[in-house]
Amino acid sequence: MKTAIVHDLEPVLLVGGGKKRKTGLEAASGLYRRVVAADSGADWLIAQGREPDMVIGDLDSISPEALTLLWPDRALRVNEQDSTDFEKCLTRIETPLVLGIGFLGGRVDHELAALHALAAYPERRCVLIGGEDIVFLAPPHLRLQLEAGTRVSLFPLGPMRAQSEGLRWPVDEVRFDPLRQIGTSNEALGLIELSVDGPTMLVILPLSELKGAMAALLDCGAGWSPQRTL
Repeated sequence: MKTAIVHDLEPVLLVGGGKKRKTGLEAASGLYRRVVAADSGADWLIAQGREPDMVIGDLDSISPEALTLLWPDRALRVNEQDSTDFEKCLTRIETPLVLGIGFLGGRVDHELAALHALAAYPERRCVLIGGEDIVFLAPPHLRLQLEAGTRVSLFPLGPMRAQSEGLRWPVDEVRFDPLRQIGTSNEALGLIELSVDGPTMLVILPLSELKGAMAALLDCGAGWSPQRTL
């Protein structure tokens, strides 16, 4: 069991080394208190005039200057290569919600690994913020107010079923499966309610819906239990 080393009752911003970080930082302004960097994300944060409260990772890409500044009180080296730096951070932050920037829009393998981690650690609520979209794992029950016509995409990472209210194309009869049936470009009619039968459904919304999605996730009650021993 991995032990959390960053604890906060408010959302925590997690900064990676990928693209679109400036857009994400602006979108998340005022929505967090503490900042954690995944490895070289620390260099970018420092360049923006903000030192991270903690940097976590294998620390193979952070600059020597940044590491000297943060070591040892604000740096944790995790010497294993079986997980990504994003996973190393996500499993060591205890907070109601993580806001992740710098994990979407860059290398495809890194992006897919981050999406995999959302389902691998469903008990860690996290919203990934990109240049145009946000992505999060659907909780068992989600109630979210959206403007009519807002794009709502549902992408399953495994076979599953769902029920919905407030979507232009209801999903109750859909047998979701990443190899057969996904839910790209559905639309909200207004208030939507979504229930899913397992922790494998990604919800993709426009970046403009970040605050509403955060409020819905913080208000949705019980989440998923861990899917594996950490």
